Amino acid sequence: MNQIPTSLEGVVLLEPRVHGDSRGYFFELYNQATFHALGLDYTWVQDNESRSSYGVIRGLHYQQAPYAQAKLVRAVVGRIFDVAVDIRPESPTFGRWIGYELNESNHRMLLIPRGFAHGFSVLSPVAVVHYKCDALYAPASEGGVMYDDPQLAIDWQVPNGEQIVSKRDSGHQRLADLR
Repeated sequence: MNQIPTSLEGVVLLEPRVHGDSRGYFFELYNQATFHALGLDYTWVQDNESRSSYGVIRGLHYQQAPYAQAKLVRAVVGRIFDVAVDIRPESPTFGRWIGYELNESNHRMLLIPRGFAHGFSVLSPVAVVHYKCDALYAPASEGGVMYDDPQLAIDWQVPNGEQIVSKRDSGHQRLADLR
């Protein structure tokens, strides 16, 4: 597993070693010993999967402490632009975001620690996204940041007229309200 550090502390881009031949490919999505050797000490307790069409933007979601979640995200089918936003109030990088394309060909995964909001946009006709969580879903603790918050100015890589956003995700708070 190749670990690629990012500009946000704790957020890591991971590239598994893919073994391929004429039959297809194989790779380890998660191996506890490998992750521990990389200094990534997580215990995953829930796996989620979503299917979305082109232009869908999901997010920016988080869970408040003590139910905050770390996530390990990958695109099983299609292409997504995956985004992590630092929402830790005391962090020197509060309000900064990073985004990476995750797709079925590059097999990359984004590890997003607790204290970050997460979202993605779908860049292919269809995308299936799988993510592991280190805490169970707790509806009463969920929160969100506006996907189109001007302070963040995230380029979701989907033109404005083609973005599809749920009513719930359109009603989240602005980043400034988190502080």
